[in-house]
Amino acid sequence: MFAPCLKFHFSLCTFCLCCEVEGQNLAADNVSVIEGETATISCRVKNNDDSVIQLLNPNRQTIYFKDVRPLKDSRFQLVNFSDNELRVSLSNVSLSDEGRYVCQLYTDPPQEAYADITVLVPPGSPIIVSREDVVSEGNETELTCTAMGSKPAASIRWMKGEEELTGETTVEEIDERLFAVTSQVRFSVTKEDDGVSVDCIIDHPAVKDLLAQRHLEVQYKPEVKIVVTYPEGLTREGDNLDLTCIAEGKPHPHQINWMRVEEDVPPHAVVTGADLYIENLNKSYNGTYRCVASNTVGEAYDDYILYVYDSRAGEGAPQKIDHAVIGGVVAVVMFAILCALIVLGRYFARHKGTYFTHEAKGADDAADADTAIINAEGGHNNTDEKKEYYI
Repeated sequence: MFAPCLKFHFSLCTFCLCCEVEGQNLAADNVSVIEGETATISCRVKNNDDSVIQLLNPNRQTIYFKDVRPLKDSRFQLVNFSDNELRVSLSNVSLSDEGRYVCQLYTDPPQEAYADITVLVPPGSPIIVSREDVVSEGNETELTCTAMGSKPAASIRWMKGEEELTGETTVEEIDERLFAVTSQVRFSVTKEDDGVSVDCIIDHPAVKDLLAQRHLEVQYKPEVKIVVTYPEGLTREGDNLDLTCIAEGKPHPHQINWMRVEEDVPPHAVVTGADLYIENLNKSYNGTYRCVASNTVGEAYDDYILYVYDSRAGEGAPQKIDHAVIGGVVAVVMFAILCALIVLGRYFARHKGTYFTHEAKGADDAADADTAIINAEGGHNNTDEKKEYYI
């Protein structure tokens, strides 16, 4: 009746086809469990017709037959038994428990479904070591991180601050199904790397947030700066000069020296540690004064150029001119001149060519043009009396 099922009964997919013919469906799920924790195996049956369900271990030994446990391993415990399910838990799982478990349904022919248990073994705490404890700026350092005894093999990532680094990784099988993973990273350091953390981050399905951390210790040569403590303004003849040399480095500078470039320091100059004091300045002291600081990494310097002014230099200096005020005044004056020119121009334009003579005298009272001419001619009898008026 069920020949196709008998022929292919070792195929889980064929079992499903067989189940469709019989109206029953046997199913099981694969399980991943971390070593030491509890795994649960569930054999489920759809439309069971009172057929018996049993669970077998990878060695085909019966763990549970219905609700009875023939196997003496007490780590197996019955969680649920019904016509539709046989559910069993396995506590304190170890690597030896890994394998294929068989759910079996006593039908004709028998049906089987498989549950593969995969045991995950988290790595031990990662170990990070450095080739050298202290590194000088500009040199290369090497860090190595190892994650031991994991299954499957772990992955290692590197972070320096917010920057991700690329390492070289090797994987070694140290025991049956257990792996050791080692990663190395190399990079050059600067003084800004001093105190920065380098993280070895472990990625593994059995564990989260597993990392090892190491802080870089970088040595660097001094940074030097000369500060004028006195005077605040110009350095004049007769004044005193007080300079302080500020030097920071790692390790701290063990030596600070003052010198005058290409000349000797004035004989009465006083050097006290990082301070240089010169009193009663004169122009012969002009020159470049240098502070040199050194440590085990190297040395650095800063220069101060001294120029001594006359004793009265800077006195009676004109006050600062407010250019904005001056610009405003000039603008007002120019506007006033422009307005005056416009008024005068309009005035002369209106009176241009306007004048009177005695040649037209009496013309206003003449009745006609002839009379006006006669009147005008009468005005020429005495040429000495002819006058012109210009307005």
